[in-house]
Amino acid sequence: MISHPDAGKSTLTEALALHARAITSAGAVHAKGDRRGVTSDWMELERERGISVTSAALQFGYRGHVMNLVDTPGHADFSEDTYRVLAAVDCAIMLVDAAKGLEEQTRKLFAVCRHRGVPVITFINKWDRRGQDALTLLEDIETHLGITPVPVVWPVGSAGNLRGLVEAGNTEQMLRYTKVPAGTHAALEEQLTSEKAAEQEGEAWTTALEELELVLSSGPGYDQEAFKAGKISPVFFGAALTNIGVKLLLDAVVDLAPAPGPRPLAKGGSREVGEEFSGLVFKIQANMDPAHRDRIAFVRVCSGVFERGMHVTRAASGRSFASKYAHTVFGAERTVVDTAYPGDVVGLINASALRVGDTLYTGKKAEFPSLPAFAPEYFAVARPKDISRSKQFRKGIAQLDEEGVIQVLVSDRRGDQAPVMAAVGPMQFDVILHRMEHEFSSPIALDQLSYRVARITDAAGAAALAKSRLINGEVLTRRSDDVLLAVFADKWQLNAFQRAQPDALLQPLIATAD
Repeated sequence: MISHPDAGKSTLTEALALHARAITSAGAVHAKGDRRGVTSDWMELERERGISVTSAALQFGYRGHVMNLVDTPGHADFSEDTYRVLAAVDCAIMLVDAAKGLEEQTRKLFAVCRHRGVPVITFINKWDRRGQDALTLLEDIETHLGITPVPVVWPVGSAGNLRGLVEAGNTEQMLRYTKVPAGTHAALEEQLTSEKAAEQEGEAWTTALEELELVLSSGPGYDQEAFKAGKISPVFFGAALTNIGVKLLLDAVVDLAPAPGPRPLAKGGSREVGEEFSGLVFKIQANMDPAHRDRIAFVRVCSGVFERGMHVTRAASGRSFASKYAHTVFGAERTVVDTAYPGDVVGLINASALRVGDTLYTGKKAEFPSLPAFAPEYFAVARPKDISRSKQFRKGIAQLDEEGVIQVLVSDRRGDQAPVMAAVGPMQFDVILHRMEHEFSSPIALDQLSYRVARITDAAGAAALAKSRLINGEVLTRRSDDVLLAVFADKWQLNAFQRAQPDALLQPLIATAD
């Protein structure tokens, strides 16, 4: 599930789980009164701010299928978390706000989907509120994303005046919805014949049919192979908050989204689904259960069958370990899992050796491509406010580094007691301040540094930068992998150093804007 912030990802995740009967009532991102918060936003900070700051996995069954749905953060500051998730999925649902249209962060995330070959289903949300014209929204998708939108469901009535929905494959009936108070349960659905729809809705029904016919006649139409190849995107309209059009989307995910397939290996070739077990660690999260304060590694099963207790090998070290504590997850809730299949997400509890991007396997060795780190643009020195809690400070910083919440850099100048936190966006600092205090019982202070640009370098580059007294920069070591990062105050300082040291290694990292 990808989109710009506030487009409704967590709300739609909740609505899909409701229609799959995985939950009995839907929560809200901004919970009020008796309505609870959404299942996927389990972290206290998420509930306080009404945004997702970490990806959450939900597994549920529907129409004889098992679905593993991941709600990702929309805010650009957490795009690295979303990027990792997109390495583990088979299909993405892209939300577009009917009023705001195609926003910048949505475009960036779509570009990642295209780069990774992930097919995209489009859901135009909030059609029960005033917004843009449907034809204009489709034109923007085609123009800015370079993909052909193909309507599967079309709205009857303009944005803010939703009268119902019509399916492209069945224009002989209109689906009318009656909202349930507070949107906690599925909207009541009524099927009207085309004659009844024309009689009761008049021009709104006629216009909807004309627009739908215009779009379908001027485009290529729906083709499954074109969808899987990323050439077209099936489009749906609805309102996640009031559960309108959600069941149509859920059915489409079952019918259209591709099943798990072969996954490319780092050194060429691929791991077929039917081969022995392999899996990708795409996320690590600590303290999901406050009562136990444990650590969970999310593993997407890529091939074979996972069985709890089986011995699996970590490709990076070649070491084997027993997967005794394995769970499926539903938000913060978890259930012991005995068997899992390709496409499933399994949570391995307290597998302390695992890191984000790790490949696990049995039998013939498999190693999937590594997950690259984004270029940090914000840097701050972390220090414990209470020196007597140094042990908790070190443990908390190490855990956040393992999760990929933040990049932890160290230097001889400051020592391990004052590591440098490197972030893609400043909101990541808010997360670590909150989590260090509430989860690790070690409040910290962050002293901002003036650096804004980072490049990978080597020992020679580090030595050259250390001698360049006129350059505002230094070299720090990334603690997770010992990579040397040269950091500079701005691009002008970087360019000045490059001119002075043309042979120095200054390798760019993946930028969030790319």
